[in-house]
Amino acid sequence: MRQNTVVGNWKMNLTLEEAKIFMLNFMSYDLPKRVQLGICVPFTHIYYLSENYNQVSLKIGAQNCSRHEKGAFTGEVSAQMLASAGAEMVIIGHSERRKYQSESEEELLQKIHRALEADLDIIYCLGETLEEREAGQLQSVLERQFLEGPGKLSKEAWESITLAYEPVWAIGTGKTATPEQAEEVHAMIRQLLAEKVASETAEKTTILYGGSCKPNNAEELFSQPNIDGGLIGGASLNAEDFLAIAKSF
Repeated sequence: MRQNTVVGNWKMNLTLEEAKIFMLNFMSYDLPKRVQLGICVPFTHIYYLSENYNQVSLKIGAQNCSRHEKGAFTGEVSAQMLASAGAEMVIIGHSERRKYQSESEEELLQKIHRALEADLDIIYCLGETLEEREAGQLQSVLERQFLEGPGKLSKEAWESITLAYEPVWAIGTGKTATPEQAEEVHAMIRQLLAEKVASETAEKTTILYGGSCKPNNAEELFSQPNIDGGLIGGASLNAEDFLAIAKSF
């Protein structure tokens, strides 16, 4: 079922020692109740965090996985490896990987299948660039990303999937979609789910906002009826800011 959810995406930040300091700070605060918290960290941190904080209501996840099950793919990390290291979830399709690693919808769908086989929960990202928005392509971009990716999955598979809307023009730029803009797109995505999968799935699926969400705008964003929480970038590197966002509900 939909639940209030706040997941941090550390990207390529924080050494293991810095991650330990983060967790000491994090554990010094009262954690919000009725909010599912998670952090998606570099591969190198997953085992330590999952082993040392497995009693905390904090899901540990990865930021990517290979589309391959195993084999001669130097530098790749499989979904099964992530699960064996203690990861509970994985981000797939983040806009930075689409941009810098040229990930296609076909490749992302393969990653989804590998993650499901490893019993990992998935945060699947979708969203438009500024150029696409200004060209009036928002809906067509979202439909393509959805239909060529998770839209091909069975209704049962959606039990393991959370969606995250990323207005690419608002990531790392300091810009944020207004609550009304974000709500409009979240409602559009939920309608896609209802039409292409099932209305019941649309009602149950958690959809996060992932575009420069901070303590000073989280409450207004999270008050929108179709926004169930956030996928947090820079603000998740500071324990106080991260928890302030989580408490915005």
